[in-house]
Amino acid sequence: MTFPTPSPADWKALAEKALKDRPLESLVHIDADQLVVRPLYADATGVETVRAPRPSDADGRAWDLRTLVEGDDPEAANAAALDDLKGGAASILLKGAILSDSEPLGRALDGVALELAAVALDAGLYGPDAANALAVAAKGSPRARLRFHMDPISAFAETGESPRSMAEHLDLAANTGARHAGAYPEATLFMAGGRVVHEAGGSIAQELAFIAASVVEMVRAADRAGLSAEQALRGTVLGVSVDQEYFDSLAKVRALRLVWRSICQAFGLDLPAIIEARSSRRMLSARDPWPNLLRLTAAGFAGAVGGADAIVLDGFTRAEGRSDAFARRQARNTQLVLMEEASLGRVDDPASGSWYLDHRTRDLAEAAWAEFRMIEAEGGLLDALRGHLIQPRIARARAVLEKALADGGKHMVGVTKFVDPDPRPASAEPEPVRPAEGGGDACVPLTPMRLAAAFEVKEAGQ
Repeated sequence: MTFPTPSPADWKALAEKALKDRPLESLVHIDADQLVVRPLYADATGVETVRAPRPSDADGRAWDLRTLVEGDDPEAANAAALDDLKGGAASILLKGAILSDSEPLGRALDGVALELAAVALDAGLYGPDAANALAVAAKGSPRARLRFHMDPISAFAETGESPRSMAEHLDLAANTGARHAGAYPEATLFMAGGRVVHEAGGSIAQELAFIAASVVEMVRAADRAGLSAEQALRGTVLGVSVDQEYFDSLAKVRALRLVWRSICQAFGLDLPAIIEARSSRRMLSARDPWPNLLRLTAAGFAGAVGGADAIVLDGFTRAEGRSDAFARRQARNTQLVLMEEASLGRVDDPASGSWYLDHRTRDLAEAAWAEFRMIEAEGGLLDALRGHLIQPRIARARAVLEKALADGGKHMVGVTKFVDPDPRPASAEPEPVRPAEGGGDACVPLTPMRLAAAFEVKEAGQ
């Protein structure tokens, strides 16, 4: 027996009946990028199926389960890294004073097979020094899977200052990458990250545009260092944030592949994107950290279904400080469940064919490209930051987000809804405060924020 397929008009009638005869248009809303988000989509929207996949691996792991190890003590960092790798992680991301020199970094990596487990760095403006230290620790192994992740622009945007001029920082990163590219053919050199925009409250299109503009700045610097555009682009990892808004987050990752394709086409190339998705910190709550487990699971789901090549989830206590062993284990196991039990990587681009997600992906990519072109017209990313052109736009997007929470248009479990009057505490390790070093360049910083912070202050005052 066959059943007739409902028409768009039939779906609309059913939806309005469920709304008690309120018009379907009452559910339409405008997001921070001024994009229309409708409650119902159909093939009549006229958007073709978008293909933005990460190749799936039905027999192996579809993505790189990467864990964040932050520390200043080499022995403690080494114990944490080995514990994570034995517990199911495929690679590690290192941050902290252990990156200051090859000697402490070598101790932190003792027992880590760099040919099997990729090691990535998060060293801010000191990325070239950390890259040199990692290159020494790799002992010249041509199969070492090094991820230098040099990203001076994000660090400059977040702190608002740099010890050298940003032109010098970019050239230093590019020259360092060029020096190590030959010795380590398996390495990636640069990170074009947009997380600083997200964490400051920016919109999706603004984050993607920041990534695209950062890619262009790095390619220009790489050209000055003697690298071709193809070498620079092949050596670039794209860093993006994913949060509890999983439909938007997975559409963001898919849109980033479309933006990357347009950048490559501008250079006459066709290269695959390498995307590292990291969980949002602006979505984390500090007063009651346990609901963060739900948010982090949603973020991991979005990264996996969206097609990220590597996913990094914070520990659920990260709003209060560095994650301890328990929080890191929870973050690691969350990905393992998504990967091994939910089998999220067994389908190549499962979002493809959804009218809503294809439309949303295309809208975000086009909005990001328009924002990117605006940044380029303003003189490029660095000039736009120095000239205080990007910051007001991000501040307006942040205000839209904060207003939605304040008015009840959006909710956060445990923060604005279902608030536990007596939350259970969880331990976290205090993060050391490092003084910023200026003297070279300056801009108005894109200061990180947490959406729950204002509500937690209000709760504490009651």
